[in-house]
Amino acid sequence: MSIKKRARRIDLDTEEHIYHLKVKSQDIFDAWVSKLRHHRLYRQNEIVRSPRDATMRTFPPSAAMDSPQPTPAVVNEVKQTKPSSLPWQPAAPSNSSTSSLPASYSNGQSKVVAWLQESEEMDKCAEELARCQSNLTELSRLLQSLEILQRTQSAPNFTDMQVPLSASMSPVRLHSSNPNLCAELVDFQPPVSRLTDSVECASDYIKLQEEFCIIAQKVHSLLKSAFNTVAIEKEKIKQILSDQEQPDQSSQINSLRKSLSQALSQNAELRTRLNRIHSESVLTEQVVSVNIISTPDEAGEQMGIPLTQQASNESRLSMSESVSEFFDAQEVLLSASSSENEGSDDESYVSDVSDNISEDNASVTDNVSRQMANGDFAGSAFRNGRRSCLSAPCPDTSNINLWNILRNNIGKDLSKVSMPVELNEPLNTLQRMCEELEYSELLDKAAETEDPFERMVLVAAFAVSGYSSTYYRAGSKPFNPLLGETYECIREDKGFCFFSEQVSHHPPVSACHCESKNFTFWQDVRWKNKFWGKSMEILPIGSVNLMIPRFGDQYEWNKVTTCVHNILSGRRWIEHYGEITIRNIKSSACLCKLTFVKGNYWSSNVNEVQGFVMDQEGKVIHRLFGKWHEGVYCGVPPSAKCIWRPGSMPTDYELYYGFTRFAIELNELCPELKDALPRTDARFRPDQRYLEEGNLEMASSEKQRIEDMQRVRRKWNEENNIKHEPRFFKKVVDANHRERWVSNNMYWELRKNPGFINMESTVTLW
Repeated sequence: MSIKKRARRIDLDTEEHIYHLKVKSQDIFDAWVSKLRHHRLYRQNEIVRSPRDATMRTFPPSAAMDSPQPTPAVVNEVKQTKPSSLPWQPAAPSNSSTSSLPASYSNGQSKVVAWLQESEEMDKCAEELARCQSNLTELSRLLQSLEILQRTQSAPNFTDMQVPLSASMSPVRLHSSNPNLCAELVDFQPPVSRLTDSVECASDYIKLQEEFCIIAQKVHSLLKSAFNTVAIEKEKIKQILSDQEQPDQSSQINSLRKSLSQALSQNAELRTRLNRIHSESVLTEQVVSVNIISTPDEAGEQMGIPLTQQASNESRLSMSESVSEFFDAQEVLLSASSSENEGSDDESYVSDVSDNISEDNASVTDNVSRQMANGDFAGSAFRNGRRSCLSAPCPDTSNINLWNILRNNIGKDLSKVSMPVELNEPLNTLQRMCEELEYSELLDKAAETEDPFERMVLVAAFAVSGYSSTYYRAGSKPFNPLLGETYECIREDKGFCFFSEQVSHHPPVSACHCESKNFTFWQDVRWKNKFWGKSMEILPIGSVNLMIPRFGDQYEWNKVTTCVHNILSGRRWIEHYGEITIRNIKSSACLCKLTFVKGNYWSSNVNEVQGFVMDQEGKVIHRLFGKWHEGVYCGVPPSAKCIWRPGSMPTDYELYYGFTRFAIELNELCPELKDALPRTDARFRPDQRYLEEGNLEMASSEKQRIEDMQRVRRKWNEENNIKHEPRFFKKVVDANHRERWVSNNMYWELRKNPGFINMESTVTLW
């Protein structure tokens, strides 16, 4: 719970939900704060006493008020009789057994396994039940004594009562022991109300006692039955366990398990080697000579260079794997993994698929090279393969006390808070934007689909696929880009060229642009991080744009909220929730809405996505469902078609930041790229590179140095009234009067001529 006194706002992070209370009146605000603090203190005290007692004592106020309470006289009498044996005392063992019985069926199921494995716990349970039985017997005896005592002490007493006499009667003092009372007061009705009230009180109290005795007897019989049942079941379980846990059988099972694990590991190793051998054989056999036109002026001077298509080894194998796995299901599109999936067992089928994709990618390569007009494109980007593993695993962060860092930033934007380098992953936000294009094959397929509704389905699947890589990434955060930092990614296997730039620092805005022969993709997003005490919300502000020139389509959609749970303790997990609306701003023929369902870690609908594509009249044409980390389906189960599913994760991905194969390749810096990239490219960032290599000491010192340089640079610009101008993006205002960042078409031109290596950098970022 965090409190903002000036704004009169209360933020409550209950793990599953985050509540924000805005109170207009100061008096009501103070009352809310007081009640919430009292409740927190009460619960903390209850938990300190005993977790079982804490859950047991949290009664609704109405139940506590409506429960029968004995009079003070009776309570004092009971305390004097035997103060240490009352079942409702907290120290008594019967307290937990008696009060927790109604919830024992649900709460006790999780403890049954532990009880069965440890006989001491079972014996302890039996002893507690036995003590509970004796305490209840004592309770029954006490209540009988109290009933007898109350019947003798609470009878109507007329000692101090004077009854008015009629004129014919002599003054006589009345007493309950007067033998002439009945004879003398035949037909006399005493007009004293106290007599009636006393009699009614005594009658009600006796009735209450009788009801309490009946309830106590029921509890006694119920506990006795439970005691007998537990004792019988204990013997049965003991017999079963003794039969199963024979020494010889146990040793044989352990030996078989060990042999099986060894066989599985050997099998996995052999399969990896065979796949590597197979992929290398495919690469050596298929060497293609491609004519690349460097510039329009050099159209006559064509240079033939050997080109090994990475798609032969990577995307096409994953596609063949997808086909072999789902050949018996109805498929409209099969996802290709980011880079290197295991090959299918059907080698002939692999060859057929590979040849087709190779021819297609060759034309893609030629087209992209002409679009970019880059003479160094072939030498710097076309390579035989990409790395499949990082150089060092992620560091241990268990010794970092996040609470000391975040306790003063509840409800604030964390983008301005400096974090330890161990909490980062060796990628930054600009590279994460490129990671959303991992499944760009969906857009290539959309560019070939004539039906506008099916085209929208593929675009929707692509919008969902951008979140799939975050499933295993809750444990770390990307680096915040520096103002002016850039990133470039040329993927000949996927046929696109991407670049991005940090165009603003306060507020932080990242912009990117991607070109392919089939589509153009761009977005500008402002990231806003909020820490609420147990979780952190990431609120993206901006839009994603996609243009498919063949059909004249231009799609636009928003992003959903991301929340990382269990920031301070427990297993962190990531969740996306909200609604995405995809519109074709060039045509109102169809519209798509996707809902990322908000759930909790244990619910069945966690990570669930639901949506539909409808026409301009509001009629639903296609229904979509699935999970953002598992796949998207179109139709109605069980006949729905799989539109997209993510590729398999690499080996030991848990040790390497949860990176996918595509993410592992993003920060790779090969020798031929060093002279082609600008000095502001994220691959040259030293703190990020040191973290990737596992050198935490140098990564931490470099991160501090770079942040200090950025502060000095920003202060100098403010003092000299210098405004930063992005190098490769420009700000425009769209038809809805919204500011957008779009490419100024200078990146690839400068890369070609004069080349970034020949340009003097005006700003040194690191």
